[in-house]
Amino acid sequence: MLNLDHIIIAREKMKDIVHTTPLDYSKTFSDLAHNEVYLKLENLQKTGSFKVRGSYNKLISLSATELKKGVVAASAGNHAQGVAYSSQMLGIPCTIVMPKGAPLSKVLATRQYGAKVILEGDVFDEALAYALELKEKMGATFIHAFDDESVITGQGTVGLEILDQLPDVEAIICPVGGGGLIAGVAMAVKEKNPAISIYGVQTLACPSMKQSLLEQKPIAIKSAPTMADGIAVQKPGERTFEVVKDYVDDIFCVDEMEIARTMLMLLERNKLLVEGSGASSLAALIYDKIKLRGKKVAAILSGGNVNVHFISRIIERGLVESGRYASFSIILKDKPGELQRVISSITELDANIQDVHLHHMGRNIYPGYAQLDISVETKNMEHIEQLYNVLKEREYLVTVDGKW
Repeated sequence: MLNLDHIIIAREKMKDIVHTTPLDYSKTFSDLAHNEVYLKLENLQKTGSFKVRGSYNKLISLSATELKKGVVAASAGNHAQGVAYSSQMLGIPCTIVMPKGAPLSKVLATRQYGAKVILEGDVFDEALAYALELKEKMGATFIHAFDDESVITGQGTVGLEILDQLPDVEAIICPVGGGGLIAGVAMAVKEKNPAISIYGVQTLACPSMKQSLLEQKPIAIKSAPTMADGIAVQKPGERTFEVVKDYVDDIFCVDEMEIARTMLMLLERNKLLVEGSGASSLAALIYDKIKLRGKKVAAILSGGNVNVHFISRIIERGLVESGRYASFSIILKDKPGELQRVISSITELDANIQDVHLHHMGRNIYPGYAQLDISVETKNMEHIEQLYNVLKEREYLVTVDGKW
């Protein structure tokens, strides 16, 4: 049975295998959230996420015979790396089934931890079905990503660490996918101190646990595309649901832009690379989804495995959203000195030009005119608006996102 004693024992057993990750006070986010905010940096954990805790605790619970036969898991990323790393530590065979579209960086990392990686299926559910077939053929043990008592117990060690690092913590915020992390943390913390509030956060693209609580049973929902793929679980676990129902105070949701902005702020302000699912807990706090004021709050940043190509998109989108980057087009007369005049109009306002393309042919370009596509670094939304107004005052036709 899942209980606090088991979580305490698990922590002792894995103390030389996993990191005790920092709980870092952030003045920046404390000011933004109007609370005393501490960041639990599981993005700095071995394999880049908390998943190694649960997978290692599960593997050491297996018998010698089971270990010899090896393990099988299905995952699109973090769980795969956690199981692969834990298997490598114990010297046992490990097979991971990942969807064909899994990020290449996560596939390579899983292989580097010694696992055999099989790409099967276009979505996770198809990869999972194939992994279960392999389990039967190989006689191996299937390692579930969240709906397993030993896995939940291992994840609960995050909660014990927070209590040691910040004994007077008043609230803990945790990302929620299948529920393994929040179930373990909530049980560990609430059994120690029931007065501490535990809040979960999901993406609006896949609020499966929140909907399941409303329905009072685990239900499957359809997930929309999301950058928080680590918590895009369409149906929570049976075991995790029961724990969440009994121990978690509430679950909130954040949207894609709130996640993206939080990822950018963490990278820029705190120099922390955090994936979308990991940033969701902090996003809920700074965007005031959770109505807390003046409290000591720990936000769990559950992972930091971000595809390098995706990082650039997050940065670009975050800059656009915060008004620090703008792209637009200008119709100008095709005559000597006109391009210089436009560029001077922009630089006079301290906007830094990044990219320029001049076209003489196009649907909106009439004889004697040209179209200038330009990208600039700006200070904020007000700066962009000032820039557009000055250009319009000087009788330039400006278009943004295709609208003149």
